[in-house]
Amino acid sequence: MDVVHTQGRGLMSFRPQSNPVASAHAQLLSNGRYAVVLTAAGSGFSRWGDLAVTRWREDPTCDGWGSYVLLSDSGSGAVWSASLQPFAQPLRGDSDAHVATFSEGRAEFVRRSDTVTTTLDVAVASDRDAELRRVTITNDGDAARDIALTSYAELVLGSAAADAAHPAFSKLFVQTESVQHDRILLATRRRRAPGEPEIWAAHFAVTEGPESGAFEFETDRARFLGRGRTLRNALAMQDSGALSNTTGSVLDPIFSLRLRVRVEPRASVRVAFWTLVSDSRDAALALCGSLRTIDACERTLTGAAERAAAERARFGIDRAEAERWGPLVGPLLSADGAWRSAPEVLERGRGGSPVLWTCGISGDRPIVLLRIADESGLERVHELLRAQLYWRSQRLEVDVVLLNCAAGSNGERLNATLDALVK
Repeated sequence: MDVVHTQGRGLMSFRPQSNPVASAHAQLLSNGRYAVVLTAAGSGFSRWGDLAVTRWREDPTCDGWGSYVLLSDSGSGAVWSASLQPFAQPLRGDSDAHVATFSEGRAEFVRRSDTVTTTLDVAVASDRDAELRRVTITNDGDAARDIALTSYAELVLGSAAADAAHPAFSKLFVQTESVQHDRILLATRRRRAPGEPEIWAAHFAVTEGPESGAFEFETDRARFLGRGRTLRNALAMQDSGALSNTTGSVLDPIFSLRLRVRVEPRASVRVAFWTLVSDSRDAALALCGSLRTIDACERTLTGAAERAAAERARFGIDRAEAERWGPLVGPLLSADGAWRSAPEVLERGRGGSPVLWTCGISGDRPIVLLRIADESGLERVHELLRAQLYWRSQRLEVDVVLLNCAAGSNGERLNATLDALVK
């Protein structure tokens, strides 16, 4: 996917041209406790404090890890997604366009397939630990369309590092259940020791308008995908595929809900998928109830934008600075050669992590390196340090390394100035 990147008025839009591979651009949405990171292709992850809610792996080539909304048309058999991923091309049908737009506190993905246009809005609630993924389906055709929407997310509910090191073991401790009368999926990680934090996640959907079909869900990834399959050809997304309504101590937990809606000609239908976390089952269910109100979606989208602008202003970051540093989020999460030194420079590197440790750098977090040769670059240093504080407030921890390239007495004076700045 070649990406056209335009910036203006705080917006960053991305339109795929060809060759569907991942974009390096990413958006960070957060209320300071709960955070969602999204790439321009719609992949990414959710975090609550230091715990991973959903599974993600660094894969700058395929970018196939994230929470998705999949759609299928019962009439034509077409299957596609509300974002570019997980299907770089739809299984059946023709996708005409995909545009991702990032703005303060919000991400929007627009995709057109045949005569159906979907708009996916993603935001994190400013006043509660919940994320919203609202899909608007618009039927531009002359006939009604019966469309099934299926959410999909792999669950961690624990340390991301532990999950990456021993994923099979990590999955054993997650248990799921359904609350049938409220159409809610719940999941929790069984604690291995009394001191471990308790975490409960909930997932439910709200439809604006009539909904057809029974409560259909899946929490077992193996049943959803089928033997030897991936998300791109999942058994549950085939013509006869149905969700098994399985819960319990599944070996590979996911959240997946399916709703069926009818979209009349020249009309639109909205479906909101909510995912939230709390430290108890009762609190999670109570939070679900508070988000079922008619105005919950608009309130969340408006509140997220207002909080993002206020938080940026709190750290003294103007809109121009935000546009300069915003595109760094993607390369901080996935290796991007465009932001790294030339190969001949990298080859001179020696020592690895022990050398970083002697300089007070852990190496566990992404590193931003800024070279400075004279005092004219101090403005950029101030700007980067403000960005670091802002990222930290949004649950993105980054190490900043300032490399003094000045020599002699000029280098000593510059070094003293830099020392004063970082203390």
